[in-house]
Amino acid sequence: MPTRRSFILGGTVIAAAAVAASKPADRGGPYSEYFARLNRTLRAHGIDRPVLVIDLDRLDRNIDRVTSSVAVAPAKTYRVVVKSVPSPALVDYIATRANTRALMVFHRPFLQAMTRLRPASDILLGKPMPIAAVATFYREHTGPFDPGRQLQWLIDSDARLAQYLEFAKAHNQRLRVNLELDVGLRRGGFWDAASLHAPLQTIHDHRQHLEFAGYMGYDAHLMGLPALIEAREKPRVRARYQAAFDVLKTRFPALLHDRLTFNGAGSPTFRHYEGEALVNDLSAGTCLMKPTHYDLPVLADFEASSFIATPVLKRLQGGRIPTLEPFAPLIRGWNPNEAQIYFGYSGNWLAENESPPGLSPHWAYVSSNQQGYSASSSVDIDVDDFIFLRPTQSEAVLLQFGDLVAVRGQQIEARWPVLPVGL
Repeated sequence: MPTRRSFILGGTVIAAAAVAASKPADRGGPYSEYFARLNRTLRAHGIDRPVLVIDLDRLDRNIDRVTSSVAVAPAKTYRVVVKSVPSPALVDYIATRANTRALMVFHRPFLQAMTRLRPASDILLGKPMPIAAVATFYREHTGPFDPGRQLQWLIDSDARLAQYLEFAKAHNQRLRVNLELDVGLRRGGFWDAASLHAPLQTIHDHRQHLEFAGYMGYDAHLMGLPALIEAREKPRVRARYQAAFDVLKTRFPALLHDRLTFNGAGSPTFRHYEGEALVNDLSAGTCLMKPTHYDLPVLADFEASSFIATPVLKRLQGGRIPTLEPFAPLIRGWNPNEAQIYFGYSGNWLAENESPPGLSPHWAYVSSNQQGYSASSSVDIDVDDFIFLRPTQSEAVLLQFGDLVAVRGQQIEARWPVLPVGL
């Protein structure tokens, strides 16, 4: 019969085993060969500050994946999303390889910049602009870009359409307008077929000042849904779009012409439209960079092509804890990943550590000036080497580093300025 002593001893053994099992494992290690080569390249070219690196070979393969998808019959126009790749030269590089002039723009300063830098572009606004932005654009616009043929303003409500019509009349303009459809995202736009009657009638009755340019239906709510819910929702998205098209065809045939843009999708969903005849224009941009938020099954074959590279400023052995130095040995003894600390040049970005493995932001040194990273002894990079991080998104992160550094193999092929955030 078990004794009280045996119960206590058994409990102690179980508790000790549980504690041992919860002891953190060493997560550190050396660079992969890819990042070891990239580290050598940046050091050889004298890079001395944090930079945003674009791997052109990986980018090329991602562009080709998009263009192969949109080419599936019936082929569609590929529209590059400028906010996701916010550098004129990068946009130009992508558009040239993809053989497209179509862009989607989300920011009035970006719109003005792209009309100057790529005057042959066909531009669709990706979100509705305040009427003040419309006024600023026409007041300041110069150059060969013709907004009457090449620009589509996005309209999400009857009230906004009335504003744009009033502006067009007052300034003797004819505005091309694309109507935003709520195909299920529920963040605005015309939400059913009946709600389209009034704006289409307004456009029909004021064709001297308004031209119907098409529909835009963004289905980002499908991103990351459980497979069962996604399978149920995809036909609903199509049905909502089809209902909008039917209203146009049956009630307003005079607005139909061969230049209409029926835009849909986004990076997480453009592949859903392979073989689909309803839309003729697909947008994607972030998938070309493949930040961590786009680690999705539908994009499993896409490659991360953008990385933050930040120089190591300091390497200190032994974990450091301000004012709590006596506890540092206990922490290091328990967690091998606290054996040393690195300080990077700047930090606190929307990004996750990529290489070398095992680095993690130190809770006491979260900083946009000198970010601290805990590491095990298995990490063996040194001062002036680079820590590589993978952005969690692209649009804001790519604007934070000045010129983008375009790398092919072991060479820096170009340095590309980013777009102006404000004008």
